[in-house]
Amino acid sequence: DPVIVSCTDGVGTKIDLANKFKKFDTIGIDLVAMCVNDLIVCGAEPLFFLDYYASSKLNVDEASLVIKSIAKACLDSGCSLLGGETAEMPGHYIDNNFDLAGFSVGVVEKSNLIDGKGIKPGQILLGVESSGPHSNGYSLIRSILKKHKAPNAIMQTLLKPTHLYPAPVLELIEKTNVKGMAHITGGGLTENIPRILKSGLIANVNLSTWKFPKAFQWLQEKGKISELDMLRIFNCGIGMICILEKAEIPKAKKILSAHKLRTYEIGSIIKGNLKEQIQYN
Repeated sequence: DPVIVSCTDGVGTKIDLANKFKKFDTIGIDLVAMCVNDLIVCGAEPLFFLDYYASSKLNVDEASLVIKSIAKACLDSGCSLLGGETAEMPGHYIDNNFDLAGFSVGVVEKSNLIDGKGIKPGQILLGVESSGPHSNGYSLIRSILKKHKAPNAIMQTLLKPTHLYPAPVLELIEKTNVKGMAHITGGGLTENIPRILKSGLIANVNLSTWKFPKAFQWLQEKGKISELDMLRIFNCGIGMICILEKAEIPKAKKILSAHKLRTYEIGSIIKGNLKEQIQYN
């Protein structure tokens, strides 16, 4: 009884940084990741992917690097790159600007669909590390970079591709009873976790359980951004949330650690009625 799942996304203005620093060999990984990471939160296995590459004038060498990175990310995510569309639109895109969008399709058995209905008080929020800001908040990041020169280590983190979560998360789903998941993209922890919670439940997040990575600390300091705004704009070091029973947490950590991913028990589900269905302490 299969259910088809599909997602579409882009990499936003991170493309401007990739273009500026001529970093074309990883931006395609960002594109695939933003789509397949959304796909897997309901338990779906990615099947295939298509891309849309639009530019003012096609630079074959740069485009080749982008497409190769898309193909590699598809391979690492266990899905096929069926094809895509390349468009030249002089006059619409200015100078050497280009844009990327992607489309992923997956499948999950209806009986295995993860829809958050099994989430209840007492279950644990297991945070899985991000590689950096992934592909969100880059309009703000770019505005900060215009005023402040980032140290090399910070710049490298800002250019790092988004983590591909399909392989570790699908193994986690197979070997544990995951109750719900949230891919932390635009809107940060504040807006993404509540989307999977039923009315009357709250995600109680303990901010002392992990430390904002250095790149986020630098952005917060230079941009004069409040902690609450950081949590609403960026992933702040947590790229994926998995909700499980407490007894399953050690097994889940072991699985994710085998994929070289750090994890943090960042809080739990509690009863309550808050408009945003999330609270920080």
